[in-house]
Amino acid sequence: MSKAPDRSARRKKANRERFVRIAENRVNRTLDALDSLGNCSNRRNYDYSDADVKKIFNEIEKKVKETRSMFQATAEEKKKFTLR
Repeated sequence: MSKAPDRSARRKKANRERFVRIAENRVNRTLDALDSLGNCSNRRNYDYSDADVKKIFNEIEKKVKETRSMFQATAEEKKKFTLR
């Protein structure tokens, strides 16, 4: 009987470790990509308009909101109905 909770705890720990490993890697890649994009801001090397910058950051912000909502939806799905 005590094996089921132990197995469940190990699985939960493994899932957490996998999430941390993968999320850290993906966030770091995203930050590196943003640093790379920032390199395009040098007007001596690149020609761009304020409209270009606005389009770029609108798209990035849209994707960040979309991704954040995916995490929030997961938490909301776990809520149980109650009349209290």
